[in-house]
Amino acid sequence: MKVVYCTQYGSPEVLQLREIPKPSPKANQILVKLVATTVNSGDVRIRKFDVQGWMKLVMRLVLGVSKPRKPILGTVYSGVVEAVGNKVSKFKAGDKVFGMTGFNFGTNAEYIAVNQNSIVLELPINASFEEAAAIVFGGHTAIYFLEKARIREASGKKVMIIGATGAVGTAAIQLANYYKADITTVCSSMGKQLVEDLGVKKTIYYDKEDFSKRADKYDIIFDAFGATTKKQCENLLQKNGIYKNVNSFASESIHQLQLLKELFEKGAIKAVIDRSFQLDQIKEAHAYVESGRKKGNVILKISM
Repeated sequence: MKVVYCTQYGSPEVLQLREIPKPSPKANQILVKLVATTVNSGDVRIRKFDVQGWMKLVMRLVLGVSKPRKPILGTVYSGVVEAVGNKVSKFKAGDKVFGMTGFNFGTNAEYIAVNQNSIVLELPINASFEEAAAIVFGGHTAIYFLEKARIREASGKKVMIIGATGAVGTAAIQLANYYKADITTVCSSMGKQLVEDLGVKKTIYYDKEDFSKRADKYDIIFDAFGATTKKQCENLLQKNGIYKNVNSFASESIHQLQLLKELFEKGAIKAVIDRSFQLDQIKEAHAYVESGRKKGNVILKISM
């Protein structure tokens, strides 16, 4: 099968297309023929080893010292179950599934074997493979941080989302909308149409003004891009306001995937897709994401 190997930390040129044997599912595993994955900011940060401060040492131990210990990157996927292990009861061959692998990576490949009890579910009934893959990374990250900020209690509360046009930002907008928050987004003026299409009526364009100088106060501030600190945003917070930044680690759970599936099926969220690339265009996909011009998600098509 074809895979993309990350041979060392560095520019997109470190990514190489290779052929390796297709895995066979173990007793509790399903073998998934991948149709789509995404290239997102997390993938770029890992490929570059873009880690700051004291976390550098920790992440070298987690990811690998001079190169990724698990060289096939990618953390989200959608595809079709091709085979199952002899103890699998949750899925069968032919099932359409989507999921995330976290630090196990491995989705920049034509096939992946995952445990039936990992973070994997059947596709939303109304989703294409590309849409299913697109909602996972940004969706799970937005859910993790906004739930930490008590978004479920946010009906009518004022929420600011910084970096609103990326995969995480667009998911955060839709989640905050679902919980009936009063949303203000922060993005460049180039993102005007996108945030309006997502139902946002109040936006501050950082290329036209310094949003941190505003007199407004917010119950929740979520930096979905990682460009600010709590100190920089303190004057924007209500007395008991909560600040969250995407730069810290967001753990994955089946709850997040289940919620994304339910929200997509009821039309409460949609997939925001910027561009699509083929597997052999992985370098171009990484370069585009790294350029900062991405709006929403970049899809990597694996197979049809």
